Amino acid sequence: MATIKDGQGTFMLAAFDAKCELKKHEVGRPEPGPTDIAIDVQYCGMCHSDVHACNGDWGLNHYPIAPGHEVSGTVRSIGSEVTGFKVGDRVGVGCMVESCRSCGLCKDGLEQHCPSMIQTYGSTFPEGKGENFKKAEGYHTNGGYSTDITVDKHFVFKIPDSMELEYAGILLCAGVTMFSPLSRHILQKGGGKGKTVGIVGFGGLGQMGVHLAKAMGAEVTVFSRSEAKAAKAKEMGADILVHTDEEAVKAAARKFDVVLDTVSNEHAIDQLANTLKVGGTYVLIGAMPNPFSISNMQMIFNRQTIEGSLIGGVPETQEMLDFCAAHNIKPNYNVIHAKDASAQFQAMIGGTADAQRAVIDIATLKTL
Repeated sequence: MATIKDGQGTFMLAAFDAKCELKKHEVGRPEPGPTDIAIDVQYCGMCHSDVHACNGDWGLNHYPIAPGHEVSGTVRSIGSEVTGFKVGDRVGVGCMVESCRSCGLCKDGLEQHCPSMIQTYGSTFPEGKGENFKKAEGYHTNGGYSTDITVDKHFVFKIPDSMELEYAGILLCAGVTMFSPLSRHILQKGGGKGKTVGIVGFGGLGQMGVHLAKAMGAEVTVFSRSEAKAAKAKEMGADILVHTDEEAVKAAARKFDVVLDTVSNEHAIDQLANTLKVGGTYVLIGAMPNPFSISNMQMIFNRQTIEGSLIGGVPETQEMLDFCAAHNIKPNYNVIHAKDASAQFQAMIGGTADAQRAVIDIATLKTL
């Protein structure tokens, strides 16, 4: 979100270098312009993308930076032209806060692919967005590990009444990231009855995918490195396939309509892709740092498709929230005090964090 570097009144948890020790830091936020909404943040989920953005993996190198794109809170004030929202409304903000809104992609509800898309944190805030944003121009955006934000109404989502703010923000990243490909390949192709879904990785994204795919009526199998998470998978209604067992993977050949790969560490996908039915789709969601190889003959003879998927656009995100509310889908999460956020961040970096999403209670940030 737009940030006034030398401003005051907004406190955030920021990384000051690639070591990613989160510390309290004060900045300013712009007052809302005619189409903007000022939001008091109550909760913000901690996504693994936050780590990549802060530790240099993605080459952002904007410091100090407050990550966080799983934001939920209440409306504090609105601009003069804002309709559909009022002070006190429960709202959320996800991974993007601006786009051109005039290109074909934006008009088709694919704002996440717009060349002018501005991410919630780590993007340079552009010129020409209004007088109220003048002091934020040229400085990088900072996210939801902060006490308040100011965002254009187009990128603000109403949280359904039945949904708790504690976990609503998680859905705006992990939820829509998994919902989007499942909607394309399951919901929009007649629903999940009789369809099989494979999910590689059983962390926060993988577990979210299981919840969604099961709600769509599909049979779900989790690809994991060992049987360690078999009980958890079974509890959630999914089978488990140990993908380090070559014979087990071979036995699952041509089984799945779609496989969603959430793993960002380097790993071979050729044999995993062979578990697709003829005409099936392998969806890359985890951002592996280096290219991978796969046989073109394998793809030709099995009519396999490999695609990437990046969050979801504004209309699809609202659709996802409504779907989750209707099916009572809740991610696995744990609310933490702001004083524990830096330790959680280090656990995420070291790979020792629990699969449960940590959610910062932003009210506790003020007590640091």
